[in-house]
Amino acid sequence: MDFKPLQYIWEPAVNGNGYTLLLLHGTGGDETDLLPLAAELGKGYHVLSVRGNVSEHGMPRFFRRLSMGVFDEKDVHFRTHELVHFLKELSLEKGFDVDKLIPVGYSNGANIAGAILMLYPELLAGAVLFRPMQPLQGIEDPFETEKAQPVFMSGGLQDATLEPGATESYATLLEANGFAVKLEMLDTGHQLTRQDVTLAAQWLAQSF
Repeated sequence: MDFKPLQYIWEPAVNGNGYTLLLLHGTGGDETDLLPLAAELGKGYHVLSVRGNVSEHGMPRFFRRLSMGVFDEKDVHFRTHELVHFLKELSLEKGFDVDKLIPVGYSNGANIAGAILMLYPELLAGAVLFRPMQPLQGIEDPFETEKAQPVFMSGGLQDATLEPGATESYATLLEANGFAVKLEMLDTGHQLTRQDVTLAAQWLAQSF
């Protein structure tokens, strides 16, 4: 496949065998957007922050969409495979364990992380999904995991980009396929809040 590398920032930890936080920005962000969160989420992690390879009117994204809230699922598949290929190649270069990746994604970044959970269910160590939407509706094959990886999800009760109950349904789907999901529904909209970061940091400390 015609995979292309992604632009990234790599900040190694002192402990070379530790987990890696994979930072995945929202629409219009880049590889610098979530870096300030990394230190707040915990110490001792490698940090890898990447920029999506898709441009929507000049705004970086991780995959194309057909309209607001409607994803190009063929592109979701391609870009997910492209990202995983990149991560595996980069892990050899930088020396981090690809099996110890914990994506921390916001909005579009959470959605590509969710696509990895669905298409590569045994790959990730866990995931933090801020304001996620289910990235794939009609996957042909089951995506069960036997590892019961922990997944933190936070949704906004006032989020106008989602149908009511969509986040809960997504969490239920992941649970049904073997993931250990912690869902927090906050009284806010689509924006990332201090409460999101605090709850995610507490969850990471308990889970890893």
